[in-house]
Amino acid sequence: MIERLLLPQLIEAISQNPAVAILGPRQVGKTTLAFEIAKTTPSVYLDLESPLDLKKLEDPLTYFAAQKGKLVILDEIQRKPELFPVLRGIIDAGRREGRANGQFLILGSASIDLLKQSSESLAGRIRYLELTSINVLEANTNMDKLWLRGGFPSSYLAQTDVQSTQWREDFVRTYLERDVPMFGPRIPAFTLRKLWTMLGHLQGGMVNAANLAMGLDLSNKTVIRYIDLLCDLLLVRKVQPYHLNLGKRLVKSPKVYVRDSGLLHHLLNIHQLDDLFSNPIIGASWEGFVMENLLSILPISTISSFYRTSAGAEIDLLLELPNRETWAIEIKRSSVTKIEKGFYLACEDIKPSKRFVVYNGIETFPMKNEITAISLPELMRMLRNI
Repeated sequence: MIERLLLPQLIEAISQNPAVAILGPRQVGKTTLAFEIAKTTPSVYLDLESPLDLKKLEDPLTYFAAQKGKLVILDEIQRKPELFPVLRGIIDAGRREGRANGQFLILGSASIDLLKQSSESLAGRIRYLELTSINVLEANTNMDKLWLRGGFPSSYLAQTDVQSTQWREDFVRTYLERDVPMFGPRIPAFTLRKLWTMLGHLQGGMVNAANLAMGLDLSNKTVIRYIDLLCDLLLVRKVQPYHLNLGKRLVKSPKVYVRDSGLLHHLLNIHQLDDLFSNPIIGASWEGFVMENLLSILPISTISSFYRTSAGAEIDLLLELPNRETWAIEIKRSSVTKIEKGFYLACEDIKPSKRFVVYNGIETFPMKNEITAISLPELMRMLRNI
């Protein structure tokens, strides 16, 4: 088992809150993490996709009353959102009886926005944590392997690239045929896959919904709705543009990324490192991989965005940290010495506290204009120590 960096934070959250939710896509390791907690805490586990476990909850008040003193783990909570108001009553009753914390651990394969019932019913009673796919610090091994296969444990840890590829194909089909239709009007899985693949070709770019709609024979609204749904299912990420008024003509559209590099490569039919290194998508793929790794380690309350003006000034990732520092990050797969003029111009506009270029080497060294070239793992360690 790969030790997940979220575990200590999860243990602390359970000790401080009556309910804790771990959010993350299917198969990312949420259940495994919950079972680690269960080894040291009296608990009961319910899979809300299991008919047997659902039967136990036909009278949830009676069932939960019988579990007093235990941590109740509810897996795939998005399958039964009507439980949220019930949990509120149980939590409040537990507080009155002196059991303030550690009552429920909720696992969900969707974002907070998609689980609106929980935020309304459990406000002030629940802490949300996101479990991302395995990152570079957790893998602590060949970074190219993690980049190619992505960070889903079964894909990354597969014995061969062929087995990893097969797992990702099964994963994509399951989402397209079962999970995505659960949250929206049914459209053919083939069409959904084509949309997801088109987003892969646009990795790190700005989406033109009209062009996508034309290629898919769908309405603009339908395309936008399904892109948003893929974001809510934590499979696609929108990075928002920097929005402060600097007297510049700023780009206002978000950038879109397929979050897991392994899924990106699978959608684009890239299954070997040689295929990746010779593919034009390599730069965008590396940018997305670095982006996800950095965002997985950010201190709480960090604001992430990108900066781009109509004049060509651009910062790939801008981090506004809780210590009031602003870090400007350029992501380069090719030669680190070739920094585009747009990055220098953007730094003149923003005046960040620190300027980094993340590249695929291992050394850290200073460059001109107060820029530091740095490896991905080293920058992640710096962020983790803030």
